[in-house]
Amino acid sequence: MPMYLSRFSYTPQTWARLIENPEDRREAARSYIESVGGKLHGFWYAFGEHDGWNLWEAPDNVSMASVVLAIGAGGALSSYETTVLLDVEETIEALGKAKSIRYRPPGA
Repeated sequence: MPMYLSRFSYTPQTWARLIENPEDRREAARSYIESVGGKLHGFWYAFGEHDGWNLWEAPDNVSMASVVLAIGAGGALSSYETTVLLDVEETIEALGKAKSIRYRPPGA
């Protein structure tokens, strides 16, 4: 199954609610991805550009997109980005296929 890395930031209102009522959001995240047949591999909070990071596994891009859309529609986040991750074998396969592509730079 494909792996996905998500970066998110909460709104100030969400942080205020979490301060008032601390909650382990891993359980919520786990239930979202499991509802589409996936798995949560990690959930971390961080200092910096993003408040948190998730590592997910989902059956396909449509399943992951449905989770991302549902989370985004909830209004608790100020930003949310998801990146599809390639394993080493997929990258090697892509490198092999890249050989057959006749790329032409702009203006060349």
